Amino acid sequence: MKTFSANKRDVVKKWVLIDAANQSLGRVASKVAAIVRGKTKPIYTPHVDTGDNVIIVNAAQVKLTGRKWVKKVYHHHTGYIGHLRTLTAKQIMEKNPRELLKKAINGMLPKTRLGRTLRNNYRIYNNEDHPHSGQKPETVSV
Repeated sequence: MKTFSANKRDVVKKWVLIDAANQSLGRVASKVAAIVRGKTKPIYTPHVDTGDNVIIVNAAQVKLTGRKWVKKVYHHHTGYIGHLRTLTAKQIMEKNPRELLKKAINGMLPKTRLGRTLRNNYRIYNNEDHPHSGQKPETVSV
């Protein structure tokens, strides 16, 4: 028996809806990363985009435990000498709640050409409203 290796023709993409309200940031991000990568499907192949498209709603209501709102720090370097910018999770959440979830998911995806294409397979919204009702997404619990 030969080993099955999926290609673009074998992949059937569907749309999945995840509600992040009152859920832990890491648990939501790991679930989304697994679905986007395709690891929840039996035809998973590491070098092919076998994952589904994910819609994440209520990103503004995601939770962090303990003192992570103050202690969790994100760094960004501008490219100039000495210009390291630092923001806490609370500052990022106040400025743009979607960015916090986006950073967590992108950190769990591969840092390759495939990973860069997988970043286009999820959409994050701050509240319940999303324009993807035409795709008829199925709801998945975290």
